[in-house]
Amino acid sequence: MKMIYEILNILRPAKTMNYRKISFVNPNARGIPVPVVASDESCLSCKSCEQICPTHSLKVLSKDKMSFDYGACLQCGKCSEICSDGKIVDSGFVHVYSTDRDTLRVTYTSGIPDERTEPITDEVKLFRDVTRNTGFQFREVAASGNNTTEAEINASFNALFDSEASGIRVVASPKHADALVYSGPVGPNMEGPLDTAWETIPSPKALVACGSEAISGGLFKLGKLPKEPDLFIGGDPPRPDVIVSAFRYLMGIGEFSFRAELSKFVQNIRKK
Repeated sequence: MKMIYEILNILRPAKTMNYRKISFVNPNARGIPVPVVASDESCLSCKSCEQICPTHSLKVLSKDKMSFDYGACLQCGKCSEICSDGKIVDSGFVHVYSTDRDTLRVTYTSGIPDERTEPITDEVKLFRDVTRNTGFQFREVAASGNNTTEAEINASFNALFDSEASGIRVVASPKHADALVYSGPVGPNMEGPLDTAWETIPSPKALVACGSEAISGGLFKLGKLPKEPDLFIGGDPPRPDVIVSAFRYLMGIGEFSFRAELSKFVQNIRKK
């Protein structure tokens, strides 16, 4: 009987995630909030959503304009819950990452996100040249976080998400790493260790802010960083498939533009 099961397992299609065909939207997740204000409508401007946001990542600028800092957004759903007029909805859009911090700051006018070309720094270009075909190894530092991001990173190595199939591996020492991935708001006691780990990694190297706390501090003040991160991954915490997709994007083997995909998504909402 066991032999039959083994044969069936060989014949069954693999369950490992195909990152070339991954969807940036998950209907089972809250994802980032987006406004659904049509051109002939306006927000009531009660600012309840702005006041309830734990990280102050949402600003109501006028009746038809509001801004979201998706790098600080926890994707908690409080703003959509309190919006009595239904002008803000949970999108299910979970792939929130970019090599440019300002790309994650989006201003909507009548429900349309503003345009922005995401710049790629010379450091990221060099990192891609080195790691595109070989993958990269990273050292992870829990910099005063609550370890939820670490749990998702651990899950990224299981048989479903299989980050090692994309050439992404974790190492114990920064001496053997190509990138430094950190989580948490970087408390005072972790500023030194984070800086030491960064200085130990040989160049070319990349610094990755993994999670909303690492990007903005979240509910806390963001501590001192060794440098401006080369990759920002939003979410509290980010999902394993989002983390691996973001790493693939950093390597240059995954095509993605946060602003472009967000604009497509918003256009599809308006058509419905």
